[in-house]
Amino acid sequence: MGEYVNYSLSEAEQSANSGNLLSHLPLSAFKELLKGGFSPIEKTALFAQMARFNALYMVSRAGSGHLGSSFSSLDIVSWLYLNVLQPEDRYFSSKGHDSPGLYAVQTALEILPFEKIHALRRLGGLSGHPDVNTPGAHTNTGSLGMGVSKAKGFLFADDLLGRSKGRVFVLTGDGELQEGQFWESLVTASRLRNGRLTVIVDHNKIQSDTHVSAVSDLGNLHAKFAAFGWDVVRCDGHDLQALQAALGSPSRDGRPRVVIADTVKGKGVSFMEHTSMQEGQEYYQYHSGAPTYENYKLASKELLVDIHTRLSVLKMDIPVLAEASADVMRAPQNTERMMPVYADAILEQARAHTNLVALDADLILDTGLIPFKGEFPERFVECGIAEQDMVSQAGTMALAGLLPVVHSFACFLTSRASEQIYNNCTQGKKVIYVGSLAGLLPGGPGHSHQAVRDIAGMSGMPGMAIIEPVNAIQLTAALKWAIDDTQESTYLRLTSIPYEQTPELAQICMLRAGQGDIVRQGADVAIIAFGPVMAFQALDAAAGLAQRGISAAVAVTPWVNRMDAAWLGSFVGSCPNFVTLENHYSDCGAGTFYIGKMAGLGLLKDRRAFSLGIDRIPACGRNDEVLFYHELNGSKLTDKIIELLRLC
Repeated sequence: MGEYVNYSLSEAEQSANSGNLLSHLPLSAFKELLKGGFSPIEKTALFAQMARFNALYMVSRAGSGHLGSSFSSLDIVSWLYLNVLQPEDRYFSSKGHDSPGLYAVQTALEILPFEKIHALRRLGGLSGHPDVNTPGAHTNTGSLGMGVSKAKGFLFADDLLGRSKGRVFVLTGDGELQEGQFWESLVTASRLRNGRLTVIVDHNKIQSDTHVSAVSDLGNLHAKFAAFGWDVVRCDGHDLQALQAALGSPSRDGRPRVVIADTVKGKGVSFMEHTSMQEGQEYYQYHSGAPTYENYKLASKELLVDIHTRLSVLKMDIPVLAEASADVMRAPQNTERMMPVYADAILEQARAHTNLVALDADLILDTGLIPFKGEFPERFVECGIAEQDMVSQAGTMALAGLLPVVHSFACFLTSRASEQIYNNCTQGKKVIYVGSLAGLLPGGPGHSHQAVRDIAGMSGMPGMAIIEPVNAIQLTAALKWAIDDTQESTYLRLTSIPYEQTPELAQICMLRAGQGDIVRQGADVAIIAFGPVMAFQALDAAAGLAQRGISAAVAVTPWVNRMDAAWLGSFVGSCPNFVTLENHYSDCGAGTFYIGKMAGLGLLKDRRAFSLGIDRIPACGRNDEVLFYHELNGSKLTDKIIELLRLC
């Protein structure tokens, strides 16, 4: 049996520190440092370590986030904010994973309210990836490869509108350099010779899962950038004197500059630094997720020792730490996880189908493919952060007689590679697309990572079946159906978070084309839900409706864009009201498909139909907060359905 190993505590995980006592440095400690008459080098070195301490607090309190990238970039970001940036300048991170570190700097400088350090990845707090509505953020990032293009847009607008000629600084990750848009964006920037642009590569040698060199070796970066016509500087990204020389002034000949900053992922905490990885260790453990409480205490102690030593050298008083308990989160009851089951299911299918190959986009830790790679290394293709390249490879693999199964987060797979997926569909050969982290949850990463428009995009693909399994047993059946029972391509929309089960939902095991399972009988309103999260909320809402005197029937189906009219007609029966429920935009989602088909078949005669889903940009926060905000938890759905029925 395959073992699903999630070394990095992925975006799907929340809270290792619920209720534990955590410490942070107060704002007064930063103010005391900043008003001291120290050299820029001394001041910035201590400031960066203090920011690391608070970033550790923020991620630990939030229960998720990215420490490795935050720590590798904090010397760079601290130097920029303390010594380089002028009011007319702009700085933003293209990769966005380092946002906890950026927020630690910005709160210390009161660009953001300091109390926001308690609200990372919380509703109304600080988004998991940069959001333009946050003070100090110039643009949305988190979807990789866009940063240089965005910088060029700012520079063009400033020139055209006659605004001040401020500089623009963009931080990128070295894994991010695998995205094609990054290299596309370099050409015109060089041709326009805009010396106000500086791109900094946080060259920490580790991408999401493993060493960059093991996925898509960047080779001679200096030569590559120079060939694109850029002014290239390389330095130690933790050497503040070197950063001073690299970032202090634009290039003399007016060319845009790229600074290749060699850094250490996890810098500042010895056991988090990628250089501490054991020989032969393939996967880095601190890319995302909160550390365990024991690791938090070890990291906190190590940072404090260094901070106190630096304070002593500067003859500064040791600040009193502020303490706070991480908010207690209700642990979901009777939970189930899909990804460990998927790891077993694809192994089983690979043993039966020697032409099955698995492709991954630098997310092997999140997509359950470690066992597959271990057993079938010759049939595993690591494509790196290059979804378009991956999907096009899969298309010709299918033409050549292989059965490719493509893996990534749903938000990136279905949007960035949309044109390539369509091209594959027009070739008429089967490709299976597996989108994990699908839907509204987890809410912590923010809207760049919430796949709530994937159904709309994939529904337009010819010959594409979309399946969202309601539990792990049905997932196994769905993968088998996609491989053995159809000649069409399939998109499996998978829930990555641990989700709550009920006895009714746990018993579902069949996969009948276009059909679902009726899990509750009712006479006043028929609710059909898609996926495990919404199935649970639908049953909760039905119980709430029953307490208010409304009888609700509930069915769940994995078939997003396939419908058996006879089955649906028997489920709806004589109910005068019909409601679809999904964690996707309600426009152009599963509800749009079902209600449209029902109208064409005459199933809406004398019956009112409503599609409930997301109607605005997804909120960032803890999962329960996000469901409540979008009125998709049980109690809110109860109120919403009652309101709809009263309006009719």
